[in-house]
Amino acid sequence: MLSGKDLSFTVFAGIILLLSIGSSSANAERVKDLTRVDGVRSNQLIGYGLVVGLSGTGDGSGEVTTQSLRSMLSRLGVNIPPGVTMQAKNVAAVAIHAELPPFAKAGMKIDITLSSVGSAKSLRGGSLLMTPLKGADNNIYAIAQGNVVVSGFGAEGSDGSRITVNVPSVGRILNGAIVERSIDTPFGLNREVVLNLNQPDFTTANRLVSVINNTVGSGTAYARDAASIVISAPADTSQRVAFISLLENLTLTPAEAAARIIINSRTGTVVISKHVQVSPAAVSHGNLIVTITQTPQISQPAALSQGQTVVVPGSELQIKQENNRMFKFNPGVSLDQIVEAVNKVGAAPGDLVAILEALKEAGALHAELIVI
Repeated sequence: MLSGKDLSFTVFAGIILLLSIGSSSANAERVKDLTRVDGVRSNQLIGYGLVVGLSGTGDGSGEVTTQSLRSMLSRLGVNIPPGVTMQAKNVAAVAIHAELPPFAKAGMKIDITLSSVGSAKSLRGGSLLMTPLKGADNNIYAIAQGNVVVSGFGAEGSDGSRITVNVPSVGRILNGAIVERSIDTPFGLNREVVLNLNQPDFTTANRLVSVINNTVGSGTAYARDAASIVISAPADTSQRVAFISLLENLTLTPAEAAARIIINSRTGTVVISKHVQVSPAAVSHGNLIVTITQTPQISQPAALSQGQTVVVPGSELQIKQENNRMFKFNPGVSLDQIVEAVNKVGAAPGDLVAILEALKEAGALHAELIVI
């Protein structure tokens, strides 16, 4: 069981941060923000290349970098004798990854991210040489090249001290790759268009079907499951684009999320949805504090005893127990009443976690308890 005393809590607005998860009953949202068109997706690209022009922060004599540099120079017509050792402190081997957006066409530019794969300390000031980017099918879809922008930096003193801000061995190049090949999408191949909810929910799916049928016509859409809405769409591509544009700008009120309590054990944030309720329960919560103080004492020898003055350890033990009262949760207790009851006994956010876990174990907490 996660103990509230083991958490280092960041307190927002007094004791806990209260949010209403998924509650948008007052504000309608666009279909564009709730769904995505099935088949319209991005694809991942990856490549391996060399960054040159570094000011002594490269990989040095790393075997991978040296071999890569030899291979590149060989393709450019420069042959390095086998016995020559290359000290390439201004070169770094990097892995490159990018995301090819849907409907990307040849000639479009995309952003890329570079990460050092060797012992390079920083990529600041370097330039990426021409590198092909491949997809999962091993085909080349883009070519990357350009000057690297690094947000982090590092400094090192002659005595070995150093300071590093962010990660200088990772950089980005905005519009650093040119798309060479597009990926076909099944956008115009099927007679129907499928909208997938970002957060599957039966109530939201049912409401979306109702909104589409009331706007376009009865029988236009139906729910395949809690995530997918199947819609009859025009066969003509231009008409289909206009039709999906109409669907994207429809608005509806999504369903409220199930009752949840989310505890972030790293930051100490506690998020409670408004539908959390507690069955009848009584809780008694108190803390036992044990304090041990070490106080060194001087021991003087008796007169004419030829002894030595020594320092002996001394310990002082104090035990303090907080006298917190028991409080009771009535049937159907709401979020506000839970917070009020916890505040009355002076419980801290860490104590609140222990109380919620105890209620969950007792079966009195009707909500999903998530610790991240």
